[in-house]
Amino acid sequence: MATETVEKDDWKLGTIFWFAVVVWFSSSLLSQAAYMAFYGVPYDAIVLLKQFGPLYYAVVIVELFIWAGLASVLVMKCARKIVPSFQTPISTV
Repeated sequence: MATETVEKDDWKLGTIFWFAVVVWFSSSLLSQAAYMAFYGVPYDAIVLLKQFGPLYYAVVIVELFIWAGLASVLVMKCARKIVPSFQTPISTV
């Protein structure tokens, strides 16, 4: 018997979002580790913020959007598990 394989056309937006979160977190962790390897202490947040100057506000806004997006995805996932779906699947037999 032959089996058919169906290729996925595109990734879902949620998958891309999770990849972005993992890359963002991993790059932050690796840069902190590299900084500690060179200087022996973690980043000093006050010094970093002073170096950014006015650009600091843009960085904070972007980071807030990332955290808000992550929180909204988690809330939606929890809501879908708590609230039962009233749609019934249609069988295509």
